Amino acid sequence: MKFIDLFAGVGGFRIALETLNNDCVFSSEINRSCQTVYKDNFGDKPFGDINQIDPLDIPDFDILTAGFPCQPFSLCGKKEGFNDQTRGTLFFNIAEIVKVKKPKIVFLENVKGIVTHDKGKTIQTIKGVLEGLGYNIYTKVLNTYDFGIPQNRERWYCVAFKDNVNFEFPVGNEHGSSLDEIIDKDCDIKELRLPDDELRRIEHHFENYLDTPRVKHCNAHCNPKSKKGKYGIFSYLKPDNALRFHTGDRSKSQIQDDYYVSIKSVSPTLIATRAPKLWDLKRHMSVEECKKLQGFPEGCSFSSVSIKTAKKQLGNAVTVKVIEKIAERIMQAQRDYDYTAKQRTHNNRLKVTS
Repeated sequence: MKFIDLFAGVGGFRIALETLNNDCVFSSEINRSCQTVYKDNFGDKPFGDINQIDPLDIPDFDILTAGFPCQPFSLCGKKEGFNDQTRGTLFFNIAEIVKVKKPKIVFLENVKGIVTHDKGKTIQTIKGVLEGLGYNIYTKVLNTYDFGIPQNRERWYCVAFKDNVNFEFPVGNEHGSSLDEIIDKDCDIKELRLPDDELRRIEHHFENYLDTPRVKHCNAHCNPKSKKGKYGIFSYLKPDNALRFHTGDRSKSQIQDDYYVSIKSVSPTLIATRAPKLWDLKRHMSVEECKKLQGFPEGCSFSSVSIKTAKKQLGNAVTVKVIEKIAERIMQAQRDYDYTAKQRTHNNRLKVTS
């Protein structure tokens, strides 16, 4: 099938769909550093601002893919949703393209928070728009960890068919992996080493955690009026060997200050503003390791951008393996429908002839 790659980022959707022998005929991504990485890996530079795209100028296609901006619906953002005039309304650019081009399939990804945003009104708006355009909607929240990758990453997926296709999402039953399956224990990149002050507080935790599981740290350097200054800084080694630093405000949910994992842990969600740190190896995770957390193939290059930028891009990306598993189901469901429709047409012709 032919597909277009909107809000393409560094091409996670494209990698997955091309692996299944589909053909990308158009891509769009406004971020320039993402455009650079995308061109390095696919040979073509995505179109820029989606607001400047005339749907009639897009080549015909079968599948529209889009990991449209998630910040308006994310716990990490302000959760303004469709009130976010610069990003939240970009879903309606997708809708306009669907309205004009009428693809067989629409395949969307976003953060889990979109499901409950604005008491469910946001998700109902999205479904209502697609149904109003004549599509049958399937949605589900899936966790990357359930697909054999050691990252707890829950994301909302939406598949919409123009035809009355019978579709089921894949069942992730490969959970149980840990970071030691993807970590390069011999990696010794200077830029990845943790600074001395972080090493000291990790050392302080393990010097004291047998006496008290919740270890208190010095907060003399903090503003007395800040949460850290007011309630203190504590560390706690979780049962999965993740080491969490947080403020001691017990009247509210504890605010995360820092999060370290070990090679025996499962990674928390890789996001644009945070990649996991390895307390037992005393370093940050490498770009290659973050690629594996998102299911990107080894040959995918981020050499034209900095380590920080590459991790930010990967934090914003889709998990390639999950997209591929869903895409396999999409294509099989569409093939089954097309075959049945063809058989039905053939049988009807035989009846008319007889």
